[in-house]
Amino acid sequence: MKKILFIILIGVAIALTAFFLLNNKNGDIKFRTEKVAKGDLVMSVTATGTVNAVTTVLVGTQVSGTIRNISVDFNSPVKKGQVIAQIDPATFQAQVQQARANLLAAQANLEKAGVTLVDAKRTMERNAELFAKNLIARSELDTAETNYETAKASVSAVKSQVAQTEAAVEFAETNLRYTRILSPVDGVVISRNVDVGQTVAASFQTPTLFTIAQDLTKMQIDTNVDEADIGKVNVGQDVEFTVDAHPDLTFRGKVWQVRNAPITVQNVVTYDVVIQVENPELKLKPGMTANVAIIIATKKDVLKIPNAALRVKLNGAEQKSVEKKAVSGPGVWILEQGTPKRINISAGISDGSYTEITSPALSEGQEVILESVAGAQKKQEAPPGPRFF
Repeated sequence: MKKILFIILIGVAIALTAFFLLNNKNGDIKFRTEKVAKGDLVMSVTATGTVNAVTTVLVGTQVSGTIRNISVDFNSPVKKGQVIAQIDPATFQAQVQQARANLLAAQANLEKAGVTLVDAKRTMERNAELFAKNLIARSELDTAETNYETAKASVSAVKSQVAQTEAAVEFAETNLRYTRILSPVDGVVISRNVDVGQTVAASFQTPTLFTIAQDLTKMQIDTNVDEADIGKVNVGQDVEFTVDAHPDLTFRGKVWQVRNAPITVQNVVTYDVVIQVENPELKLKPGMTANVAIIIATKKDVLKIPNAALRVKLNGAEQKSVEKKAVSGPGVWILEQGTPKRINISAGISDGSYTEITSPALSEGQEVILESVAGAQKKQEAPPGPRFF
């Protein structure tokens, strides 16, 4: 009895195994498909950049000294010519007074030299008359002429001293004016690097005291675009971008400049693309990181398919059910009466996920193969019961 029962169990096991093997062998190959649909496509080049003010001015000082007063702070609006800081002017005022005193002394010397010249001229003329009457020797006339020329040269020398001291006065007065730090433009102070009582030295390098953004309602983004994409970017193209501070907002701008100077970092070549942006609500701040999409092309209501459909490759058992023919150019696989069939297509723009179809080979609603799911289907259909062998 046990022997008969054992033989029956073996027969059942063989029958079940044969059934599932034959079912998997002769069953249809499964594919994941998606219908060809119409929609909008936007082709873009993505990049990251930094938001900056269009014009940023670094305000420094040309004289050294101690900061006596600061009139502005961070985010302070300023006007062109407004005093924003004051360096202690005491030393420079003394230099101005000294230069003016030297100028007075030089002018006095000029007057003295002028009087000496007039006296020398009178003496020379008088000796010339006496010499004409043979009342004095020739040597006395020569001496008078020499004294006259010497006095005239002295006047010229003193005039040069006066001009020199006048320049010294102007230089001292200029340095005194430089103690008043003025705003060169209308704008907003975005950085202050000094405090009252701090000593600044301008002997070797001009120190930066303030950074002023001229107009924060107009900003620009400096982006680095890869050399593979820079050929698609042109001045005037629309730009969309987001910043981490406002993740739910999409800002817009335009390409203003494509700079030709290459930027090479670790053998990666990029180019600076400058984008102009309006910032009326002042939501964009200098230094923010922008995730930029430069719009290269836009298509409305066109046929499109997933990019995965262009990468499908059938092999193995799947390939046996497909006609053998030459495959060239871009193409997709469709199901024709349950059998995969490859057709060539003409592709247009792509947004990275979908590609435009420009040829009439496909129509709206037609299904294209995205991938084969035969292996997964077989695994799911395997019997969950215990194995007999």
